[in-house]
Amino acid sequence: MGLHEELCEKGWQLAPAGGRNPSVDFKGEKRANATHASTTDPEARLYKKSEGDKAQLCFMGHALMENRTGLVVDVEVTHATGTAERDAAKIMIGRTVTKPGATVGADKAYDVPEFVQALREQRVTPHVARKEKGSAIDGRTTRHPGYRTRLKRRKRVEEIFGWSKTVGGLRQTRFRGLKKVAAQTVFTFAAYNLTRLGGLFGWRWSTA
Repeated sequence: MGLHEELCEKGWQLAPAGGRNPSVDFKGEKRANATHASTTDPEARLYKKSEGDKAQLCFMGHALMENRTGLVVDVEVTHATGTAERDAAKIMIGRTVTKPGATVGADKAYDVPEFVQALREQRVTPHVARKEKGSAIDGRTTRHPGYRTRLKRRKRVEEIFGWSKTVGGLRQTRFRGLKKVAAQTVFTFAAYNLTRLGGLFGWRWSTA
């Protein structure tokens, strides 16, 4: 299994509402979820990927991918928070990865003691990319030949989000509210899976 999250620039940004924005100047003003809220979608949250980035109103989309086929096997859409990635990952893994000894690949953002321990308690092996310092991943995991393989295959999930943005229309959400955005996301990933299955089975898509 491969795990990945997308947000803001790499995921979904709220499409502008119709009509003219009110004449309010926020230049030089620090914006935060505690002091600012969207007038068109109060459930959206300001989020920025890293220091120096511009905060944008976002939801966060999360996908669990099966490594061998590249198919999406579980989806979560959450509010944009600092722990949403790991929280959603634990939910998806808990309800989908049921085979003891299964492995889950993830990037360095998941190299956190609490997350790694949670997976081990579920009898899932965390094939998480190691941080240079303070890694929670030790030799028990990295000594296995499959560790490097899982990390390489994990990158395939980028194809899912690339397709979902450029073809599936998730670059900007078309709905307001977490539930509606989640529904749009599920349908989009289902469409991706159908497209992916066509390639796996050697089908030729034609519009003729």
